[in-house]
Amino acid sequence: MKTFADIKEILIAGGGMMGKNIAFVCTSNPNYHITVYDLYPTDVEAGIRANTKQLLDGGYLKEDDLKERLSRIYFTTDIDDPALKKADLVIEAVFEDMKIKRETFAKLEARCSADCIFCTNSSVMSPSEISAEMEHRERFVGTHFWNPGHLIPLVEVVKTDATADGVAETVMEVLASVGKKPCLCKKDVPGFIANRLQHALWREAISIVEHGIADAETVDIAIKNSFGLRLPQLSALENSDMVGTQLTWNIHSYVLPHLEDSHEPSPLLKQMLDEGKLGFKSGEGFKKWSQEDIDKCNADLNAYLIRMLYGNR
Repeated sequence: MKTFADIKEILIAGGGMMGKNIAFVCTSNPNYHITVYDLYPTDVEAGIRANTKQLLDGGYLKEDDLKERLSRIYFTTDIDDPALKKADLVIEAVFEDMKIKRETFAKLEARCSADCIFCTNSSVMSPSEISAEMEHRERFVGTHFWNPGHLIPLVEVVKTDATADGVAETVMEVLASVGKKPCLCKKDVPGFIANRLQHALWREAISIVEHGIADAETVDIAIKNSFGLRLPQLSALENSDMVGTQLTWNIHSYVLPHLEDSHEPSPLLKQMLDEGKLGFKSGEGFKKWSQEDIDKCNADLNAYLIRMLYGNR
């Protein structure tokens, strides 16, 4: 079974937005050579350049460095390309479709080396279910990269019901070596770690709007200007320890019975769907969005992440 020291050739299966970003991230380690495989021709360099434009414009990424990193990325549409056969580690980033993912891994397992490590990038699908038909499930693990993949540090490494401990450890080491912050999800559960936390917040935020406690704009203002502001420095369990276990218990004893605990999506979401309020896609969701607003929101998010991650360099 491969260890961290054995990893030199990385295969990205899927050349879409996430695949391109993951390929770029992997070039952070100069020891890695990256192959991107996709069924269809795609301009990997153009995609990476578009995704990293703000980094280049801000001086956080130098053109010479980008050229060198791009030189270590090779693209192919040939599943029998020798580059696939010599991969030490595979990260799949195809569509979120169980059938497509299983078919992809069946083809790869038949072609890659006998000790190759396989990873699936999925935000919602069970790695255990994706790998259910593979012959060597002990060499399979989930790797959930967060979007935008070239900026968000977190990657959730999700063990299946068959993942060998050494495989998870090797993947964690590889991710750390390319500048990511890997965290181990010990059990394959829906939502893994961070999405469970995120959607618990979304459920309560939507419930507050649904029940007329506050409008959407107010909810977002409250989040951004209170605990949301300090979350990067003081997270939930650190905060609990700071205020003390007794106070946490006291607050929970009082407030938890009043929090949203529905196991179904909010009726407000169903109403919005029926009314065609699809968010950015339709120009209206909880709020109204012009194309200018949408473009600004996306650009501002990337600019904020870049400031947070690179601002003091």
